[in-house]
Amino acid sequence: MLQIDDTIISFELFERKFICDLASCKGACCIEGDEGAPLEAHEVDELQKALPVVWDDLSADAKELIEKQGVSYKDRFDEEVTSIVNGAECVFMYYDENGYAKCAVEKAYLAGKLSFRKPISCYLYPVRVQQHKNFKAVNYNHWHICECAEALGEKEGVPVYKFLREPLIAKFGEEWYKQLEIADKEIMGL
Repeated sequence: MLQIDDTIISFELFERKFICDLASCKGACCIEGDEGAPLEAHEVDELQKALPVVWDDLSADAKELIEKQGVSYKDRFDEEVTSIVNGAECVFMYYDENGYAKCAVEKAYLAGKLSFRKPISCYLYPVRVQQHKNFKAVNYNHWHICECAEALGEKEGVPVYKFLREPLIAKFGEEWYKQLEIADKEIMGL
């Protein structure tokens, strides 16, 4: 483990390799699972504000669920997560022209229609951040649906933290990320 400020970072961010392989997984992380994506407090409001912009991209089932339950719910740990349809797929998921599951909120962001990209937990995936009393744990989350991404990352030699440069900076800042790079060179010897 490595500590930067109030974060404790797993060495797996350096040791594991990862490049999202959408052509292979087809966006399974938006579809599979038994809980929604973890949300920070302000993100519920951001998703609520995004609804009019993304509404036409959402499925009929997602629209119906949002009208009944809202954009989020409390999970079994009493934490706010995105609402999910049929106990699995995110309500903000849509299928693109290739049949890949993608995020409607991110689509609107990339088109310049929103200033909010998507929940940081989604942007950071496969890294998960867990808040503890005095620190944040930053861990790699291995999930079988991402084995193709691990294989592609291994082939290309891209560590998790390098693949996630932009979202890690969005979450923790440029200076924090520079410290991660220094740790990679000095501690990990890579």
